[in-house]
Amino acid sequence: MQLSTKGRYAVMAMADLAKHAGEGATPLAVISERQQISLTYLEQLFMKMRRAGLVESTRGPGGGYSLARAPEEIAIAQIMTAVDEPVKMTRCEGESDLGCIGDHRCLTHDLWDALGDHILAFLGGVTLADVVDNAAAKEAALGLAGAGKARERRQAMADGR
Repeated sequence: MQLSTKGRYAVMAMADLAKHAGEGATPLAVISERQQISLTYLEQLFMKMRRAGLVESTRGPGGGYSLARAPEEIAIAQIMTAVDEPVKMTRCEGESDLGCIGDHRCLTHDLWDALGDHILAFLGGVTLADVVDNAAAKEAALGLAGAGKARERRQAMADGR
């Protein structure tokens, strides 16, 4: 599977917003410059993310975009879905019960379908907060399943357990 620029750029831009959340609304031109993403492309992505309720826009001087919810409440899978980025490993069109080759499934259909489900589940367990504080990368390095365990460990450590 190769992720398109649509999904990658949307996540990069949202991570940028999350990192600078305390600074007020951020103009897309600023995100464009910091992340080296086309301003026109960002405008298209942010229109979709605004419709999905992930970001809010502010007009006028000092205007721009801000997160609609806390970074801990926005899963990477939600961003991918908002910009119409499919997490699909099969070449089948439409429903997964339709045929890959003519009117029947290929031998590996269920394998690739299950992999897509695992990827979507992983992205559903990683939040913008995880990305910003690099918890997802730490998880992968430790070989643990799901970014939620990193949050639980951090909370336990903060609670002194």
